[in-house]
Amino acid sequence: MAELRDPKEIEIVCQDGSIRIYVISKLPAMAGMKLVTQYPIMASPKIGNYGELEKLMLELFGYIEAITPDGRRIRLGTRALIDNHVPDWEALARIQKAMAEYNVSFFQNGKLFDLLENFLQTAITKLTPMFAASLPSSSGNDSPASGN
Repeated sequence: MAELRDPKEIEIVCQDGSIRIYVISKLPAMAGMKLVTQYPIMASPKIGNYGELEKLMLELFGYIEAITPDGRRIRLGTRALIDNHVPDWEALARIQKAMAEYNVSFFQNGKLFDLLENFLQTAITKLTPMFAASLPSSSGNDSPASGN
């Protein structure tokens, strides 16, 4: 297993208020390109496929380590390791956000996340009525009346 590139320790607050320490890292160029271009699409509700998002998440967590209470560093490259060392979904989301901010300069300070979230909500709000209007009516008004 390759060493982490430019490792950085971060503190993550968990749902119960406890703090866990993780080590995030810079992504290699090709892995970074894949994750940065595919992750936002897969993570978008009703657009992405959760199975594909989970594969990307496992790849991302292959560049993250948990620091155990006794100081050992454990690479989180499998679902079991993530489940054992990340206590809740909020902590999982915070770690992912920290990786995005560390690896993509325009994600820093959460500005792009806020922009993308607003864009996505606006797009869903505007596109849903358009899609609904484009669906054929199921009421049968366009068919001729029966002669019976």
